[in-house]
Amino acid sequence: MAPLSYLLTVSLAVLGTSASAVLDLLPSNFDDVVLKSGKPALVEFFAPWCGHCKTLAPIYEELANNFEGLKDKVTIAKVDADSEKDLGRRFGVQGFPTLKWFDGKSDKPEDYKSGRDLESLTKFIEEKTGAKPKAKKAAPSAVEMLNDKTFKEQIGGDKDAIVAFTAPWCGHCKTLAPTWEKVASDFAAENGVLIAKVDCEADNAKATAREAGVKSYPTIFYYPKGSKEGIPYQGGRSEKDLVSFLNEKAGTYRAVGGGLDTLAGTIPSLDSMLSTLKSGGESVYKQFAEAAGATQSKYGEYYAKVAKKMEENSGYVEKELTRLQGLLAKGGLAPEKIDDLTTRSNILNKFKSGDANKDEL
Repeated sequence: MAPLSYLLTVSLAVLGTSASAVLDLLPSNFDDVVLKSGKPALVEFFAPWCGHCKTLAPIYEELANNFEGLKDKVTIAKVDADSEKDLGRRFGVQGFPTLKWFDGKSDKPEDYKSGRDLESLTKFIEEKTGAKPKAKKAAPSAVEMLNDKTFKEQIGGDKDAIVAFTAPWCGHCKTLAPTWEKVASDFAAENGVLIAKVDCEADNAKATAREAGVKSYPTIFYYPKGSKEGIPYQGGRSEKDLVSFLNEKAGTYRAVGGGLDTLAGTIPSLDSMLSTLKSGGESVYKQFAEAAGATQSKYGEYYAKVAKKMEENSGYVEKELTRLQGLLAKGGLAPEKIDDLTTRSNILNKFKSGDANKDEL
C-alpha cells in the first residue's frame, strides 16, 4: 500500500487543492513553533463550525500568503481549538475566533484587539516586527461599484443582483470585502448575475443608500431580475454561503472557486431515462431522443447526441469523457470553454452512472 503522505499528495493534486500558507498547530508542535523558536507568531484559535471564523478564513489566508516571503520574521498560524481544547484552555480562549500574538520567547501572549480586515492585521504585524510584505498588484475587481445613476440603470433589469451597502471606515465591511471579491469572481462568467457594492458615503451614492433604508454597515440586499425592491439578505457571509444563495435564487450552478458544480447542464427528466438505454432497444433510444428534443435546450440536444453515439458505439461515453477531462486538465482555456466542457462532462457522467446502474439490476 502507498504511504499516506503519497496518497494525500496525489489527492490534493487531483483536486487542484494547494497547501495553505497558514501553519496548523497541534499540541505536538505548538511549543517548538510558538514559544521556543525566538520568532514571533500570530495565532488564530478557531472552531470549524464558527461563522465568524469562516468569514475570517480567506482574509487570514491572504495575510499568510502576503507574509510568505517573511517566514524567517513571523509565523502566521492557527489552532483548531474545538479539537484541541487543551490548547485553547491553556491560553484562556473563551470564544471564536480568538487571535493572540506570541513573541516567540514566552508563554504570555498579547490579545489581538484590532480589526479583522486585511489592512488592520497587516498593520499590526508590521508594527510588531518591522517586516513589510511585498505589495502585490491588485487584480481587476469583478465587483460592480454602483452610484445613484448606475444603480437605477442596472438594478431591476435582466440580472439577479446582490448588493452590499458599505462605508469606507467600517471594519465589518473590510472583513467582507475579500469574500465579496471572490464571489464576484465566481460569477464573472454568469451574464445574468450582478455582484455589486454601494459606497454609502460617496456623494454620488448617498441618495441610493437613503432610498434603500440603509442604517448600518454592511447591509446586503438581493434584487431579483425585474425588481427594484431589495430583499434583505440574512444568511451567512462566507463564500460558500453566498454562492449557494445565488445559485438557488438565480438558477445557476456555480461552485466555490468559480467553476461549475456537478449538476450544471444535467436534466433530471432525461437522467431518469438513462438506465433503460443500454438494453432498451431502438424504440427506447427514439423515445429518449424525442424527450431530449422537447427540452428545447442546448444541452438537451447534447443528451440526444450522446445517446445516438452510444447506440452506435458502447464505448463512446468513456472515451469522450476521458478526452474532455484531458482538455480541462491541460488548461489554457477561456472561461466559457471551461464551462462548456465541464457541463458536457457532467452529462457524460450521468450516462456513465446510468449504465452502471443498469448493469447492477
